[in-house]
Amino acid sequence: MTKVQIHFRLQKPLDNLLRERLSDASSLYGVHKVQIAAPDALMVEYDASRLRPADVEAALLGAGIPVAAV
Repeated sequence: MTKVQIHFRLQKPLDNLLRERLSDASSLYGVHKVQIAAPDALMVEYDASRLRPADVEAALLGAGIPVAAV
């Protein structure tokens, strides 16, 4: 297992719904931690042997979290 961190910029401010979605995103296969790094940024720690950066971004977008890779 190779833990890697990737940073994303949020495309809109966090509200209660997005916070719930962040909680759900941390339960995705291969994702170890999703953390608010700044008011408009996220840090995601994931297993690089299972996911690629594009997979992590697609999973977040699929969960309804509007992000863009930094």
